[in-house]
Amino acid sequence: MAQAELTILGLESSCDETAAAVVRGGPPGPGAILSSIVASQDEAHAPYGGVVPEIAARAHVERMDEIVVRALDRAGLGLAEVDAIAATAGPGLIGGVLVGLMTAKALALAAGKPLIAVNHLEGHALTARLTDGLPLPYLLLLVSGGHCQLLAVEGPGRYRLLGGTIDDAAGEAFDKTAKLMGLGFPGGPAVERAALTGDPRRFALPRPLLDRPGFDFSFAGLKTAVRYALQRAGHVDETFKADLAASFQAAVVDILSARVKAALRWFAETYPGAARHAVVAGGVAANTAIRDALRAVAGSEGFTLTAPPLRLCGDNAAMIAWAGLEQFAAGMTSPLDVGGRARWPLA
Repeated sequence: MAQAELTILGLESSCDETAAAVVRGGPPGPGAILSSIVASQDEAHAPYGGVVPEIAARAHVERMDEIVVRALDRAGLGLAEVDAIAATAGPGLIGGVLVGLMTAKALALAAGKPLIAVNHLEGHALTARLTDGLPLPYLLLLVSGGHCQLLAVEGPGRYRLLGGTIDDAAGEAFDKTAKLMGLGFPGGPAVERAALTGDPRRFALPRPLLDRPGFDFSFAGLKTAVRYALQRAGHVDETFKADLAASFQAAVVDILSARVKAALRWFAETYPGAARHAVVAGGVAANTAIRDALRAVAGSEGFTLTAPPLRLCGDNAAMIAWAGLEQFAAGMTSPLDVGGRARWPLA
């Protein structure tokens, strides 16, 4: 049964996106995104081929106040009209995390509103509830620049970890591959663009761990294989890059698909009475080849795959506001002295 509607202001600053959003609704969703403002820092970090923590933190300091004002204005609300304020408290680059969290604390104190410290990963995990009102439990593949995990989502704060990466995350492998190939930043979209015209069968790249049972991932060896292919080639033209990008992406698709297929079978056995829903979330979920492959795998096992709209795959504050809403509806709030955390596992 849907609960009474709540209105939550959310702030996100865990990496290189400065974001604020206002979300309204109640569990199980779907909710309404009244506003969602995201300021990207891609241009500032592009010369370095990756996110520079100090540059990111300074940009958050410069932009956060303005972004919050814009989010409230676009929602047509004043701070007094929100029920609570949610902010990412980790995991992430701690300098950036603290900017958003301290801003939320100041707003909560000044307006007399409850504060909700949100795990950034929980924001991704619950996005399917915001967009589709998905019933609990469901299987989640959380795949981003810093994380690659399979989890059973049972509710706010309740997760069962099946497996995760033992080295690089999939998104990190995309970014490093793009850097090795000189494709630009951010790396994930750059590799996907290059792969569109490439031959995925040209390079026989490894699929680590697929011969082992379990649900863990490994991408470091795949990334190393890309580096060796580049070193052996000597001269690298655009066709070579496209073929290598396509071969790399195909390997990632195969790894994710195999692990998700095993996890779907585990979920069906573990939650026999549950609806068969699977979710892919996180920045890498924006990759079309990955989405299409996982949708096919889910269908073959009798599951329906839900993937967030592209604008909600990357870091955003709407997902933080919704995760805060789910917590607040369950009676969960945070003290004003809650700390930021660089590491904060979901389970």
